[in-house]
Amino acid sequence: MTRRFAIPVGITATGQHYPDRIVTNDELSQMVDTSNEWIMSRTGIRHRRWVEPGTGSSDLGVGALRMALERRGMRADELDAIICCTVTPDMFFPCTAALIQDKIGASNCFGFDMNAACSSFLFGMTTGASLIAGGTVKKVAVVGCDVMTSIMDPTDRNTAVLFGDGAGAVILEQVEEGYGLLDYEHKIAGFGAPFLCMKAGGSLRPATAETVANREHFIYQNGKEVYKNAVREMAEVSRLMLDRNQISPADLALFVPHQANLRIMDAAAKRLELPYERMANNIAEYANTTSATLPTALHQSLEAGKVKKGDLIVFAAFGAGFTWGGSLMRWAV
Repeated sequence: MTRRFAIPVGITATGQHYPDRIVTNDELSQMVDTSNEWIMSRTGIRHRRWVEPGTGSSDLGVGALRMALERRGMRADELDAIICCTVTPDMFFPCTAALIQDKIGASNCFGFDMNAACSSFLFGMTTGASLIAGGTVKKVAVVGCDVMTSIMDPTDRNTAVLFGDGAGAVILEQVEEGYGLLDYEHKIAGFGAPFLCMKAGGSLRPATAETVANREHFIYQNGKEVYKNAVREMAEVSRLMLDRNQISPADLALFVPHQANLRIMDAAAKRLELPYERMANNIAEYANTTSATLPTALHQSLEAGKVKKGDLIVFAAFGAGFTWGGSLMRWAV
């Protein structure tokens, strides 16, 4: 059974924001034992953007949301809610959504943070659509923003080469019947927690001199476990939605996978029998920006003219937890 909303909800505007600093693979090779060839062959990443010290996720999120609002012709005080999707909040509390709300002047809304790792934006989009479908709000901003360099171990070449900083945002509103989010499928499975996590810093293992010395406040990843699960689950959840909506992969205008690793993305697209040109791909220039990968990849695809009104789009993501899922959308604007 499909999971359609009571009223049609879709994306009416998008935006993005990246730091100015571009970090090349050659520059990274001066920090860790790696090379441009090693990184390109294993990840497909050429460049990434890094923030300057003192920049928080809220700063990137504000830039992306401002662009989305401007493109929609909407004032910030017209927003009913802000859902901030991030694994790198400015601080544990208050929520980063509140900081974005204050900086952007969204004086009439509520909001909250959502952390489902690399699936955060996907889950946040469904949550925002559900609020609108419930009839209590009309305009919701979903912002994916992460400063991954704040939790990245610069001495670990297995993770330091993968991540970048950035933000993307969308505006959700009611759209025409038959358009917008048509279906979704979201999953979590806690058995994956040891394979991709930050080992310390939460309530279970608060920060101590020992945890800091052991570098346990940085990203830890078992790449092999993440890879095999990500390829399978992103492809299977996408196929499930297409099958139950009686849609052929050939009918898709765009596949927007989480931009984690080009090999994962390619493998998932091949399982869907999709040609390379129908896959949104910005990993080469921006690396893995976690919560920002889906909205920025969508934004850049729109800018490139790859999507028009009525086109079918599938989003898919996989992240720590494990968390994963997909959304099926008919473009509404």
